[in-house]
Amino acid sequence: MPERIDAVKTSFFGKGAVQLLEPELRKMGITRALLVTDRFLYESGAAERVARVLSGAGVEFAVYYNVQPNPTVQVVNDCIAAASAIGAQMLIALGGGSAIDTAKAASIVLANGGTVEQYEGTGKSARPGLPIVAINTTAGTGSECTSFYIVTDPVRHSKMAMVDTNCMVAIAVNDTDFMRSMPPKLTAATGMDAMTHAIEAVLSRNASPITDKDARWAIEVITRYLPAAVKNGDDEQARTMMAYAENVAGMAFSNAGLGMVHAMAHALGGRYNLPHGVCNAVLLPYVLAFDAQRPEFGSRFRAIAGAMGLPDAQSMTDEQAAFAVVGAVRQLNHTVGISSCLKELNKVEPAHFPELAALAMQDTCMGSNLISVTPAEVVAVYTASYTGT
Repeated sequence: MPERIDAVKTSFFGKGAVQLLEPELRKMGITRALLVTDRFLYESGAAERVARVLSGAGVEFAVYYNVQPNPTVQVVNDCIAAASAIGAQMLIALGGGSAIDTAKAASIVLANGGTVEQYEGTGKSARPGLPIVAINTTAGTGSECTSFYIVTDPVRHSKMAMVDTNCMVAIAVNDTDFMRSMPPKLTAATGMDAMTHAIEAVLSRNASPITDKDARWAIEVITRYLPAAVKNGDDEQARTMMAYAENVAGMAFSNAGLGMVHAMAHALGGRYNLPHGVCNAVLLPYVLAFDAQRPEFGSRFRAIAGAMGLPDAQSMTDEQAAFAVVGAVRQLNHTVGISSCLKELNKVEPAHFPELAALAMQDTCMGSNLISVTPAEVVAVYTASYTGT
């Protein structure tokens, strides 16, 4: 079957990489841009570093700094208004997935018209969005290199998942100088988000040799370097390797798709406004335990076990590998300080599980899950992840 592989046009990596942006902007002839970020990055000096690069490239710009975690439709609409007010030719997203996804959503609406809600699903836009530069400040979402973006719909208390190659950024910057200030909890959550991307890419119905290569490498690197990055945020090697790993995991899932973990996490995060990486991390071992009972996954769990460096991975049976991976993911969560069950997150109410399951079943990510599941099975996994059983 023919296969399409999508990737970001230009990526810069490493300490001080943001300086490489200035000649690129000059080459592109950009003269007006909107810098899209959050208040913390605006006030902490990170935005000022980017502003100096923009000024050096001769770019006039305004700043929209009201991006929120789990950005809502209103945040996107406000960003669109700010970009329109200055006639922006480009959006410069500074932040993690929230800032980059806000810019992606705004770029699509600015170029195609309508409302952001109209673009939920796969391939809904007709034209490429406004060009985007994504300056990533976390090591998790992969949004700087994917064809995915997520916007929270407060009316439905859920997240809308958009998959659209027209939203892909023109230039991605992974400068570790912007990542060093991430506190341990954020480092852990975003790192486990990247791990979930890589594992779900391996387990996706659309996995291929190309996506497997990227996903397995990312699993190997995250297993090794995430605990070090959480323990010491100034560990340059750990920060650098996590930046590479989350980007490679992003390319893997952008082409292979995701699955049940993300579908459930989107419903959960949208309902309770919980951090996306935490939702993924908590749900991941419970979904994997559910998958471990199904023969359709064949040797895929052995591939994950090998990438995680588990002893005797290649000599394990498929069933042994599946349960070994579940245990290893639980241990990694524990090592980096992630909650072991949804009950520990306080906000979650089991009475909402049928509603969340219905939303998860409709989520775009569920379409690339390897196996078909029922709403009752999704409720059962939510319940297991709540009680910790």
